Amino acid sequence: MSKPNVSFYNLAWRWHFYAGLFVAPFMILLAVTGIIYLFKPQLDALMYGDLLTVKPAHHSLSADDLQKRVLTTYPQAQVSKYLPPLNAEGSAQFVVNNDGREVNVFIDPYSGTVLGTQDAKQNLQAIARELHGELMIGTVGDRLVELAAGWGIVLVVSGVYLWWPRGRSPAGVLWPRVSARGRILWRDLHAVTGFWGSVALLFMLLSGMTWTGMWGKVYADVWNTFPPAMWNDVPKSGKQAGALNSASAQTVPWAMENTPMPVSSGDHAEHMNHAHMSSAPAAPGISLQQVVDIARARNIEPGYSITQPKTADGVFTVSVFADDPRNDATLHVDQYTGKVLADVRYSDYSTVSKATELGVMLHEGKMYGWVNQLLILFICLMVLLSSVSGIVIWWKRRPQNGFGVPPLRHDLPRWKTATVVMILLGLAFPLVGVSMLAVWLLDRIVRSRFAKTATTA
Repeated sequence: MSKPNVSFYNLAWRWHFYAGLFVAPFMILLAVTGIIYLFKPQLDALMYGDLLTVKPAHHSLSADDLQKRVLTTYPQAQVSKYLPPLNAEGSAQFVVNNDGREVNVFIDPYSGTVLGTQDAKQNLQAIARELHGELMIGTVGDRLVELAAGWGIVLVVSGVYLWWPRGRSPAGVLWPRVSARGRILWRDLHAVTGFWGSVALLFMLLSGMTWTGMWGKVYADVWNTFPPAMWNDVPKSGKQAGALNSASAQTVPWAMENTPMPVSSGDHAEHMNHAHMSSAPAAPGISLQQVVDIARARNIEPGYSITQPKTADGVFTVSVFADDPRNDATLHVDQYTGKVLADVRYSDYSTVSKATELGVMLHEGKMYGWVNQLLILFICLMVLLSSVSGIVIWWKRRPQNGFGVPPLRHDLPRWKTATVVMILLGLAFPLVGVSMLAVWLLDRIVRSRFAKTATTA
C-alpha cells in the first residue's frame, strides 16, 4: 500500500470512527422500530384480531348510523376521522377525541356493536412509528434522526473506502473468515456486512431523509410541486395538507404535504360566519355516508380514511396512502355542497414525487407484499449486525484510558481529497456539515491538550 493511500485511509478511518460512534445506537433503534412497523399487518392481526375482524352479514349499516352508535357510546367525544371497512371481514374505525385522549374506536359495520378501543398514540405501532421518526421528543428528536441519517451516509461512504480490497484475498472482504475468532471475526462480519448492505443502506437512508423536518422539507419545497393551475379555481386556506399527518399516523401521501387545503364555501357564508364567531365546530351540510359514496363513485381504493372538518370552512378529506403509490388518491370535499374541490392522483405528481413515493413504499416494505417485507427485514438485520459488530470491534480495541480515536496524519497530499469528500457531504446535508465543524473543533481541542500534556511530561 502506498503512502498517499495510507494517509487517505487514515483520515477515512478517523471519520468512520466518529460517524460510527454516533450513528450506531440510532441505527439499532431505527432497525428495531423499522422491523416492528414493517410487520404492522401481521402484528395488528395477531394483537388486535378481535377489534379488526368481524363476521360478514347480508346488510351493513351506513357510515352515519355507525357514527351515531359511536357517539351514543361516547357522548362527549368528537369524531375526527372515519376509516371504512377494508373488506367484507373488516371492522369500521373512528378516531375520536375523548377526555383529552385520541382514541381509535372499532365497530362492527353490520350490527353496529362497538368492539372496543385503542389509544391512538399509545399502541405498539404508533410508538414504533414515532420513535422511528422523532424519538418521541418532537422537533429535537426529528433533528437527531436526520443528523444520524446524514452521518450514516458518511459512514457508508467512508466504510466502502476502508473495505476496498487493495490486493487482499477475497476472504474477509467478500465473505467473513468464519474459522477466525475474536476481533478478526467481528471485523470480517462488520466489513463484509457493511459492503454488501451499503447500496441498500444508502437507499434506506436517503428515502427516509425525505420525511425529515429540515432536509426533507427543503427537498419537498424544491421537488414536491404541482401546476399552479390545479388550484386556480379552488378557494384556499393558509393551511397545508401536511397538517393532517402526525409522527404517529400517516393520513395524506408525502407528495400531498405541501399542497394547500381548500375551504368550504357553497352558499353558506352566514352559517360559516356565525360558526366562526361562536368558535363552534362545523355542522356539515352533507353526511358522512355521502362522502363515502363520493369516494366509491371516484373509485378510491379501499383503505382510505375520511378526515372530518373541524371548522366552519373546513373540508372533508378523503385520502388513501396506498401500498402501491400508483393508487394514491386525495380528495377535498366541500362540507356543505359535496363538491369535490380537489382530486389529486399519482398521475398528477411530478416525476421526482412519483419516484419518492415509490421509494417510500419500498422503504416501508409495502410495495411488493411479503417479498418486499422480507427484503427490508434482511436489510434491517444487516444494519443490526453491522452496528453491533462495529461496537464490539471498538470495545475490543479501545485503550483503557481513552476512546481509541485513530491517530490523524496529514503529512501527505492525499488527505486533502478526503477533506473535499467530507465538505461535499457536509454541504449536501447541512446538519451533518455543522456537526462536522463541531467535531473538528472538539477534535483539535482534545489533540491540543494531549499534545501539551505529552510535552509537559
